[in-house]
Amino acid sequence: MVKVLGVFPGQGSQTPGMLTEWLEDSENVSFLNEFSEHAGIDLIEHGTVSDAETIKATEIAQPLIVASSLLSFNALKKALPEINFFGVAGHSVGEIAAAAASGILSSKDAAELVGVRSRAMAEAAAKVETGMTALVGTITDEIRNAITDLGLYEANFNSETQLVVGGSKENLGKLPDAELAGIRVIPLQVAGAFHTPFMESAVAAVQEKIATINADNPEINIWTNFDGSLVATGTEYLNYLATQVAHVVRWDQTTSGIATAAPELIIEFLPGGTLVGLLKRAISGVPTVAIKGMNDIEKVKEAI
Repeated sequence: MVKVLGVFPGQGSQTPGMLTEWLEDSENVSFLNEFSEHAGIDLIEHGTVSDAETIKATEIAQPLIVASSLLSFNALKKALPEINFFGVAGHSVGEIAAAAASGILSSKDAAELVGVRSRAMAEAAAKVETGMTALVGTITDEIRNAITDLGLYEANFNSETQLVVGGSKENLGKLPDAELAGIRVIPLQVAGAFHTPFMESAVAAVQEKIATINADNPEINIWTNFDGSLVATGTEYLNYLATQVAHVVRWDQTTSGIATAAPELIIEFLPGGTLVGLLKRAISGVPTVAIKGMNDIEKVKEAI
């Protein structure tokens, strides 16, 4: 049996119209209608006709991505019922989709949680003008120290060659003139400094919602972004989810945990592409499939 790993992308992976073709299946429409009701947002509208600027908003992007990921996960399981996932992991908000795929959360709980999380983070981002910037190049200790000296925070440590930092617009504006040897500085079009102390006010809202959820223990392996470790209980995983809102995403450590488990096929769910790109560079020789459209399910069948 092929050891299949599923990964779930985070905010920024959304694209306009990405759900249009999936609505040809009535089961997908029913799923999205139900998820929309629990998340408190019309995902069919935002997944079909809303433009890029609209779906960039945190309170829209996060539920849209989680719903899309789970829709494609369900569609794959339906098309290929014999597929057997030995583990899952998500990046940032993708951790909620991973929790549902692992059996920790029901679809309803995942929808309600991402609705609360997205609105709380949007409110936190509106308090102070902040943003995020990607640094691409070899991330040395000197680079990390320089970031701290500029009053910025590590937000997504994705790999040894990619670090996303967050902070005030003023401090981010200092990056192009800073002495960062060999580093490309790429400002990101996001609404705030996610996974930094600027999100502290959102943590309480997420914790309050989590306290109402009866989490099950994972049925398969699941790795956390907190430190890349395997998580044994649903309660522990959800506690990490709350902390993660204002804590750096250590995708590099998640990748290390995944690599130790030696997957034989990695599938990134809708809207796929970003994570398999990172994993290809970090775990060489393992086949990957990024699900971007319905035809990509056929690619999974071929890979299996």
